[in-house]
Amino acid sequence: MATTKTTAKKATTSKTAPASKASTSKNATTKTGKMEDSEFHEFFVDELKDIYWAEKHLVKALPKMKKAATSEELAAAFEKHTQETQQHIETLEQVFDLLGEKASAKKCDAMAGLLEEADGIIADTDKGTMIRDAGLILAAQKVEHYEIATYGTLKVFAENMGHQEVADLLNQTLENEKETDVALTQIAVSSINAEAAEE
Repeated sequence: MATTKTTAKKATTSKTAPASKASTSKNATTKTGKMEDSEFHEFFVDELKDIYWAEKHLVKALPKMKKAATSEELAAAFEKHTQETQQHIETLEQVFDLLGEKASAKKCDAMAGLLEEADGIIADTDKGTMIRDAGLILAAQKVEHYEIATYGTLKVFAENMGHQEVADLLNQTLENEKETDVALTQIAVSSINAEAAEE
């Protein structure tokens, strides 16, 4: 008799497991939707508009930083990142599309301030000096660190809402920003900082 009860119990358990799995799958599908009624989704989209503005203004500022650079290696790094930043803009437009949102920009006060600081460094340093290059790297790395923080957080937001494809796209940009930061450090450490110290 006890054996019959155990068997019946096992049968019941095995029947409910697939139903539970189906329910989880259904919830996951729902989570990947637009989530128009979610305040968190609205906040997420608002922050995407912020970084979209930031990238669109950075892509215009980088050629100016390239022109101001003395080191050919630094100028080449700014040129490379200009092209990458254009790709970041296009990636964000893909993200907006996946979310069913219009790609629009909202002024990013943080990036506006960082780019204004970069202009100030160019104005306050002499052309053709490594001091200017050291300052340009400082300004560029402040921008990179801001972008790393932003993309890292937005990626996690996307994952929490079940937007995995969006999270993957944001992660691509995040990894590129990290690589750029490392490249700038290498340029600074290899020669520019030491030369600037001797000027």
